This record gives sequence, structure tokens and C-alpha cells, in this order.
Amino acid sequence: QVQLVESGGGLVQAGGSLRLSCVASGLPSSRYAMGWFRQAPGKEREFVAAITWSGGGTAYADSVKGRFTISRDNAKNTVYLQMNSLKPEDTAVYYCAADFTSSPTVVRTSRREYDYWGQGTQVTVSS
Repeated sequence: QVQLVESGGGLVQAGGSLRLSCVASGLPSSRYAMGWFRQAPGKEREFVAAITWSGGGTAYADSVKGRFTISRDNAKNTVYLQMNSLKPEDTAVYYCAADFTSSPTVVRTSRREYDYWGQGTQVTVSS
């Protein structure tokens, strides 16, 4: 069965760094874009970053540009989110998701376009 498993969350002080990982298994194809989303208490789930299935293109939310970096290692079936200069407003549950596409360059930012989701990992940033 398809599984996406996130790890790497935790408690850090403002200005610190974390690297999240998401390992995928059971996917029917290797041609999928990957995205990271987050949801804070009482708020809608929002787009954070995405990467094409080839790894050649990325997209970021304005709130994380210059601080977060998404990457992938297809040989390990893993996508990463490197988070630097963390702020208290980054506190949320972070989810990885897979978006199947026939294009090697497309990335999408709407959660409704993604086909598979992980269970999430908690990131808490203290002031």
C-alpha cells in the first residue's frame, strides 16, 4: 500500500534549524511531484514548497522564501525540507504529499491536486 512517512520534527528555539524527511513506499509510479504543506491550530492547511518529479524545478510560499529549501533523492524515495531561521509563526504540523503528473516540470500549490498524504510531523518554534 502507498505510504508517506514524515520525520524530523521537534522543538527548537527561534532562529534555529530543522530538516524534515519524507520516505515514500508503494507508489505506482516514480513520476510524481512532491510537496510540503503545514497546518497550525485553527487555520487552513497551507502550501509551503513543492518540487518536480525530475528535481529540476521548485516552488515556495512567499512566507518561507529564502529560509526553506526543498530537495529530493529519488534513489532513496525521499524528499527533504531544510528549514533555517525558524520563526514562532512556523509552528505547525507539516505534511508531505505526492502529486502524480505526466509532466517532468509541473508543480502545483493546491492541496486538492495532491493524491497521497503522510500523517504529519509536529514542528514547534519557541520565542
